[in-house]
Order: sequence, then structure tokens, then C-alpha cells
Amino acid sequence: MASLTKAKRIVIKVGSTLLVDKNSGDLNLTWLESLASDVFSLKSRGIDIVLVSSGSIALGRGTLGLQDAELSLENSQASAAVGQIRLARAYEEVLAPFSVKTAQILVTLEDSANRRRYLNTRATMERLLTFGVVPIVNENDTVATDEIRYGDNDRLAAQIAATVSADNLILLSDVDGLYSSNPLTNPDAKRLDIIKEITPEIEEMAGEGVSGISKGGMITKLMAARTATQAGCAMVITKGDVPSPITELESGANCTWFKPSIDPQTARKRWISSQKSVGKLIIDQGAMTALIDGKSLLPIGVTSIEGNFSRGDIVSIYSTNGRELAKGICAYPAVEAKLIIGQNSNEIETILGYAGRAAVVHRDDLAI
Repeated sequence: MASLTKAKRIVIKVGSTLLVDKNSGDLNLTWLESLASDVFSLKSRGIDIVLVSSGSIALGRGTLGLQDAELSLENSQASAAVGQIRLARAYEEVLAPFSVKTAQILVTLEDSANRRRYLNTRATMERLLTFGVVPIVNENDTVATDEIRYGDNDRLAAQIAATVSADNLILLSDVDGLYSSNPLTNPDAKRLDIIKEITPEIEEMAGEGVSGISKGGMITKLMAARTATQAGCAMVITKGDVPSPITELESGANCTWFKPSIDPQTARKRWISSQKSVGKLIIDQGAMTALIDGKSLLPIGVTSIEGNFSRGDIVSIYSTNGRELAKGICAYPAVEAKLIIGQNSNEIETILGYAGRAAVVHRDDLAI
């Protein structure tokens, strides 16, 4: 449990089977209230929380009186539109007694594949977390079609964990971890407590399916684990269909941990360093000192720009004597960056006509 104890930011994935009673279609309010108490407990320790929650279609379907056989694409999207209101309100109401504010964020696969949308999503979530808000994230089922869908919230949760540089991803599931084989058919099956590397042997274990989860279900959890750990985020699978599941996890409940080899910040900076630059920023001595001290690159410290790049592209940062100092994700396209270099950040709005970001490259997006 040391990993969870030391976490500064945690993403929790909640499945629809935990939230919604399959027979009645009603919200499992008692369970959700226990989860809210868990969230408050984590936040009281200074931990940022993001919830990735299914349930909109299941809730909306009940409201519209639709059966499983009637869930065409159009009916599913209509159900999601109705259910999203109920889902967001439910989280708001159960967290309000703890004075915890919530926000709703709906995303599609395009939002992580498109660099500009990815940066906007990351910036919005970072700002919400700064305000102490708990973002409630779900796939935008009202507009998503097969070609722009994640397809499951395990992988969506892993992508969100990578986007916000989370330390831990908790998948609340109907199983208590990954087993060496199906424990329902093999009494000698053993649960794996810690997985340090997802090998072909591990993937083969997931192929058997465990405790009611389909083969695809456990396989997608491994796909999520791969995404999370490559981003430096530890991931855990544990049973969620118990009261206060996070408290149970911290008390030693059965689970499987997937351990990354590096931390989120190192993973992000390593990724930035590995990318090909499409432009150059030449900076002065004062900006060089600021970067070495761990600060962001402000426009006033940039002396010139080379290349034709877009917002979100990787650029190399050079000293005036031609030495490459760093790489980073540029917050402005080249055409706008050229207008603001050498200027104070408080002049950006006057120059560009909108209130842009104070830094040309933020320190979180820099690899020295």
C-alpha cells in the first residue's frame, strides 16, 4: 500500500455495474455515498482525485424505459444524453455534504489523438484540480461512434491517468485481481499480487477470463495497465462491489498491482525528449537561468524563433551560442509566438486579442 499512501494524484474508475442496479435500473445510492466518503478521505490527505465513471447509458435507459434489445446506436446515444444529467447530479449530491465540488468532462478518443484537444483537456483538468474540484469524466456517448470511441472505460481511465500525470489508477471491478488461471475452474489458480512487467505469459493468463469478467474485459484491463505504467502510473485492480472500496483497498483487500518502472513526471519528460522537434526557440541568458531553476519559459526570454509549428508541437530550445538546452511542448503556434517574444506576459492579450497562457513553454512540458 506504500504506492497509494504516497500518491499525490489518483484516478478512480467506476463501472456501471457498481453504480446502477441491473434489475431496477436505479442508482446504487448507498454504495455511491460510501465511495464519496472514500473520496473525501483521500482529498483530506491532500490527494487530487479524478473519477472516470460509466453509468450514463444504464441510467438513461431506465428513465426512457428501454430494454437491452432496444439499444441501437441512436437509442444508446439518447440514453446517454438523459443519463448524463442524472449521473452528474448524483455525484454532485453525494459529494456536496463533504463540501467537495464536482465538474463534468465528456471526452472521445479524438480528444487524446488530436494534440490541440489533448492539451485543452489537460489544461482544463489541471485547473479544476488546482481549485480542489473532482472532475467526473466519461466517454461522450451522445456523439461518439465506433471510429472515435475508446470502447471501454478501463482504457479511457488509463488515458486520463496519463493525461493528468496521476500516480495511481484504481480500477474498481467485480474481480479482486488477475489470476494465473480461472479460479472458478482451477482450484489451484493463484492471484498475482504484484506485476512488474506485462509479459506474454501475463497476457495469456488474462485470456481465460476470471470471476464473471469476459475475456475481453480482463484483456482490456491489461491494455489499460500498459498505458498507465508506461506513463509512470501504478494501476491496481480490486473489487469495487463492497461498501467503501477504497478504504477496503487501503486496509489490505485482495488486489493486483501493476508497477511502473518510473514516476509520471520522469515518464512525461522522457517522452518529450524522445520526440522530433519541428521548431526552435532561441533564448537569452536570463531565460536559461530560469529553466535551470525549474521555471517556465516566458515570452520575454525568447529572442527569436525558427520553423513553422503549431500549438502543441515539440520545439527545441537553444542558447544564443547555438547549444541545445531543452525540448518542450509549445503553447503557441509559431505565427503567434513570433508576435509575443520579448514581451511581458501581461501584454499577451493586447497583442493577440485573447488572454493566452503566460508561458511559451510551461515547466511541466519541459525536458532539460
